[in-house]
Amino acid sequence: MKTFLKIFFGVVILAIFGGTIYFLYQKSQAKPVVYQTTTPFTETIIKKTVATGSVVPRREIAIKPQVSGIIEQVYVEAGDMVKKGDLIAKVRIIPNMLSLNDAENRVTRSKLQFKNAEQEYNRQKELFDKDVIPLAEFQKTELSYREAVEEVKAAENNLQLIKEGQTKESGSATNTLIRSTIEGMILDVPVKEGNSVIESNTFNDGTTIANVADMGEMIFEGKVDETEVGKIKEGMELILSIGAVENEKFTAKLEHISPKGVEENGAIQFEIKAAVALKENSFVRAGYSANADIVLDRADSVMAIQESLLKFEKDSAYVEIETTPQVFEKRFIKTGLSDGINIQVLSGLTKEDKIKSGTVEEKK
Repeated sequence: MKTFLKIFFGVVILAIFGGTIYFLYQKSQAKPVVYQTTTPFTETIIKKTVATGSVVPRREIAIKPQVSGIIEQVYVEAGDMVKKGDLIAKVRIIPNMLSLNDAENRVTRSKLQFKNAEQEYNRQKELFDKDVIPLAEFQKTELSYREAVEEVKAAENNLQLIKEGQTKESGSATNTLIRSTIEGMILDVPVKEGNSVIESNTFNDGTTIANVADMGEMIFEGKVDETEVGKIKEGMELILSIGAVENEKFTAKLEHISPKGVEENGAIQFEIKAAVALKENSFVRAGYSANADIVLDRADSVMAIQESLLKFEKDSAYVEIETTPQVFEKRFIKTGLSDGINIQVLSGLTKEDKIKSGTVEEKK
């Protein structure tokens, strides 16, 4: 019995040892490799560069007051449509005390001069009527009298203008009423009733009462890197992707390329402008961010392959073609336009050719 057990355990140990040796041998053997293949396909190749920017109105006007004062009333709000000449706001003038004092003094002086000229005119007229003085002397007195009358009117108008911003003779014309200078949409009203505003003059831009823009004509303003600006020219087509308008593309025509670059984050950028073709069913708001694909070149419905399949030898490109199952040969081809993913094949391939594209390990 003991002899049987010894023989049995010996056989088991040998079997385990043999199985282990066989398993390790099998693991050390290289598995056969199966190469995947692909065929050429028809594709439209578009070579493009990307510019980032925003969509803005072509005509956007900042409405500014012609007098300084306080906003008495605002008649519009953002989003309202206005026509040229429509009332936007009213300004109440806060007169400068020095100017007001000078104007009041001028009125007082002019009235004193008028009273003196009137008395002199009446005396001279009485003498002239009695033929005591000649006509020429009377005309001088009459001229002085009329000048005094006009001076009083001018002084009173000046005082009223300083106080109220208008005169009796001006009628409805006044600088205190702020009106739109173009037809369009109110984009922003940065002031409120009670805010102080400064007039626009040669020393100050003035306070903006409202921004008005023609929303029917929009342009794309963006920037292109110096490495790409030499490849574009005016008249090129742009394809706009606006972040706020999903699943919709807009076309634009390149109108302007800045002759001077600006450094941004260590790179030179050139500004571009393009006219956007708006769609009737889409409202594009001013300031939407957008990316513009600038079409540099395109080839429609041409034979193409994935650019990653290409291999290079010196200055020539080639792919590996399957001649018999899992047997490949090198074939040089001539390529054309590339979009960075797919590349046009000009010659060297047919649509039936199978090109080595990858490997798959065969499972056992």
